[in-house]
Amino acid sequence: MNMNKDKDFEGRDQHQKAVQANDRWILRLYVAGQSPKAITAFTNLKAICERQLNGKYEIEVIDLLSNPKLGRDDQILAIPTLVRKLPAPVRKIIGDLSNTEKVLIGLDLMPRVR
Repeated sequence: MNMNKDKDFEGRDQHQKAVQANDRWILRLYVAGQSPKAITAFTNLKAICERQLNGKYEIEVIDLLSNPKLGRDDQILAIPTLVRKLPAPVRKIIGDLSNTEKVLIGLDLMPRVR
């Protein structure tokens, strides 16, 4: 019997329960215009949310070219940046979100491999 696999299944079960327990996930994606990276980040985020969050999410895209002051509250230093506002605690992920495993770990939807 592989103990690592058992722990992996336990971790996935815990994270799935966390998704079910939260009423809504509030995600903000900070971008600068409709750049290829911004479009890729949104496409990747949407796909991850559809697979993982069972429709219990809201994505707010904030274009810092249109209103740069909006990034101040979340202390945005690089773009694209994803900010998980809810459920707490706030988490940030920088980049185009193409590494699904890192995004899932960053959003706390998948346990870290130890």
